[in-house]
Amino acid sequence: MTLLYWLEPWEPSPTVVIVMLLAALLFARGVRKAKVSLARQLSFWFGLAALYVALHTRLDYFFEHEFFMHRAQHLVLHHLGPFFIALSYPGAALRAGIPFAWRQRVVRPVLQTRYVRATLDVLFHPVVAVVLFVGLIYFWLLSPIHFVAMLDWRLYRVMNWSMVIDGLMFWWLVLDARPAPPARLSPGRRVLLVVAAIPPQIVLGAFIFFSPRELYPVYSICGRAFTWLSPMRDQQIGGLLLWIPGSMMSVIGAVLALRHWMRLSARERLRDERNAQAPAPARAQLVAHANR
Repeated sequence: MTLLYWLEPWEPSPTVVIVMLLAALLFARGVRKAKVSLARQLSFWFGLAALYVALHTRLDYFFEHEFFMHRAQHLVLHHLGPFFIALSYPGAALRAGIPFAWRQRVVRPVLQTRYVRATLDVLFHPVVAVVLFVGLIYFWLLSPIHFVAMLDWRLYRVMNWSMVIDGLMFWWLVLDARPAPPARLSPGRRVLLVVAAIPPQIVLGAFIFFSPRELYPVYSICGRAFTWLSPMRDQQIGGLLLWIPGSMMSVIGAVLALRHWMRLSARERLRDERNAQAPAPARAQLVAHANR
């Protein structure tokens, strides 16, 4: 079996291809105009490639036929892929990649409409963001809902895309390196946001791991990819993937958010010291410049 064999989609999806190509095209065009470091470029391409592998390769067969593989898929879709894309801070590059006329005539007017702004304000509210981030994990792992989602290909794709979109929104909010404003949340609230998402993941992962019964029989009914792996062992590994790697990704996010907080605090203290040491006329100019 060659690499191309594994890269072939198990269930071809035009939506995945179009979205991935569009994101790649916009970022590639934007990099030519916006200053994006090599590290940030690599972070974006790694995150995008991870999403593609988790959504549109032959591995999808295993994601549909083993619970622990399904959890690995969602770890990539909800955590790893969106994390690295958000870590690349691609906003400026993606905006620069959109043709100027489209930005002026389509993108900007749409984003400035009252309904879109109100929707974004709700979705990016810290309480809503953390509830959505954790709630979607719980929702799709409810046994009856999970059973139907794994049998209905349409609901299966809705499940996967909901994890991708929510992951992008959450990590974009947490890993924003800018001060507030223009960032939606202050640095301290970003740290609290991601820390709040850790305990529920640990609780759910531990519950699945220690459960004495099979919670997700759909994999046994449809046939398992690895016949040598017992249903309970499969379930335990899946619980561990949610419990440990999922929580660790959140811990790493919290550390990075804390680092941004410390950097911004140091920059603010340095600015205050310069203002205090400057002569009165120069101080007035510095204050006026800072308030612009």
